[in-house]
Amino acid sequence: MNNMSPQLQNQIAQFQQVQQQLQTVATQKMQMEAQKRELERTKEELSKSTGDVYKSVGSLLIKADNRETLLNEIEESMETMGIRIKALDRQEKGLREKFTSLQETINKQMGSQ
Repeated sequence: MNNMSPQLQNQIAQFQQVQQQLQTVATQKMQMEAQKRELERTKEELSKSTGDVYKSVGSLLIKADNRETLLNEIEESMETMGIRIKALDRQEKGLREKFTSLQETINKQMGSQ
């Protein structure tokens, strides 16, 4: 790296930073998608259920008084997850474009040296 220009060194550092950000965003997106799938399964099971229903509040399970209210809470959580996933999608797309652009720039500069 000693014979590289400071500009190229800076671009490589940016490339590595974007790569790490991309990995972080991809991991967050996967976690959110898993949480959303879990909420979908929960909603499905709640719809099938006929007996008493409990909800988790912190480390406690509390009997839910109103099944419709609980369904609405789950649906709101699913909607919020969907919005967050879309935001992460947009962020991931932007980072991928930046990643590709930096990669091409670095490859061109490395090839010319």
